[in-house]
Parts: sequence; C-alpha cells; structure tokens
Amino acid sequence: MLPRTVAIREIHDETRTIRTFVLDADLPEAEPGQFIMLWLPGVDEKPMSIAHPTPLTVTVARLGPFSTALHRRRVGDLVGWRGPYGHGFTLPDVHPTLEKGKEHEKPPLLLIAGGCGVAPIYFLAHRATAQGWPTTVAIGARTALDLPYADRFRALSPAVTLLLSTDDGSEGFRGYVTQLAAERIAALSAASSLPPTIYACGPEQMLVAVHRLCREHGLTGQVSAERYMKCGIGVCGQCSLDGLLVCQDGPVFPVEVLDNLQEFGRTRRSATGRQLPIR
Repeated sequence: MLPRTVAIREIHDETRTIRTFVLDADLPEAEPGQFIMLWLPGVDEKPMSIAHPTPLTVTVARLGPFSTALHRRRVGDLVGWRGPYGHGFTLPDVHPTLEKGKEHEKPPLLLIAGGCGVAPIYFLAHRATAQGWPTTVAIGARTALDLPYADRFRALSPAVTLLLSTDDGSEGFRGYVTQLAAERIAALSAASSLPPTIYACGPEQMLVAVHRLCREHGLTGQVSAERYMKCGIGVCGQCSLDGLLVCQDGPVFPVEVLDNLQEFGRTRRSATGRQLPIR
C-alpha cells in the first residue's frame, strides 16, 4: 500500500484549467473506472481516475491546493502513486439470440462525460471499441474553451461517434450534455433492436440526471460517483455514501443501486466529515 515514486513523463494541456499527466509507470491490470491514489510529497494524496493504464495517465482539473501544486510540476518531477482501487465499469453481457441475422448483435453504448469525467470515459471507450462495441461519446462543458479530450475522441473515429455540448452553444449542442444524451437515447433506440447501455462520469448533478434518464427509459446504466477520500482502501470511512464506501463498493455503481440513496445528489462530506449540500 506504499506509494511507488515515478517521474512525470509527459504533460498535456487539455483546457485552460485541465492537464493530463503521463507517468513513467504501467498498470496493465487496471480496469476503466478504477482509480489510483496520487501522492505529492509534502502536499497531500488524492484519488485520480485512470485515463490510460499503459503508460499510467491521469487528467486533473486545477481546483484546490493539491491540484494547483500538481499543475506546477514539470516533466521529470517525481510523484507517488498506489493502486488500482475500486470497482470499475463493466461492459454488458451479450446473450445469444435465436433471431436470424442478429446472433452476434451487440447493444449500442452511450458514454456521457462532464469535466474530468472524460478520463475514465476515454479509457472505457478504448476498451469498448477494441471489443467491437458500437460506441457513442457525449461530452459536455460550459464553453468550447472548457471541452477536454475532444481531439482525443476524434482520433478514435470512426469507431467512436462523438457528440459535444456546451451551455452557451459555443460548440456543438446548446444545453446540458444530459439533454443531448436524451436525444441520442431516442435515436439509438430507434436504430437498434437492442436498447443502449449508459455509462457516465462527471459532476454529481449530471449523474442525477443520467440516473433519471435510465430509470425513465428502462435502461441499464452505470455511473461513477465521487466522494472525499483519505485512504482509498476502505479504512477511514470518509467516502461513505449512505453506508456504501465509494472507494471499495464504487466508484462505479449500477443505476439501480442509487435508487434509494438519500445522500446521492443531495449531500457530500467535507474533509472533517461534516455533511454539506451539493450545489
């Protein structure tokens, strides 16, 4: 459980406030949706979703003291990491069908991302397309300047269909990414005899809307939740979500698990354990 110290191999600017850090390490056993604990000596240790396992890659928004300190690091500087931890995304089980001509048909996948939620969604898209799943990715941001990973997903074309949304309409669909996702769900459902499976990672209010979409349309879905973590291994209990530990029971949860949770979309815990409203 001790961090391994490695050098930063590459740094890429994704937006004005988001950077990707490629570490001099490989984690081939990692699954999309799992996370590592990233350590900056003398600063802190924080959970980071895995954007790519080989080489180990994380994408970080500059929000607080830890991420600001990380953004000040340069290629060659040392960081520590441990993991992978948690339950990740799982691709659907494909059951054989007796319908002629559709024996090997796979249901379409709709991957929805907001902010740094693009990181595990990118990892998942790589995994899904490598296995031949028809994949659509929808990314949302406030403005065109805040859209991360668009070029990375475009590079996966034609295996991935990319949809973009911005709150101000400066690129792609004008409105929330969940509004765009609702339109895409209707199109995918009309084009395929199999209903789409939904995956999402991003701000919690976005996840609440995705959960609602899945339940309204009777769709299978998985969302990656976020809570304040200290240990990442289920010891401290800081990341409790209605008694579930996000670090161990999640961070990826099937939508049906979230049905009766009172804290999901409503409250979070601070570093001191105090419950605060989610805005």
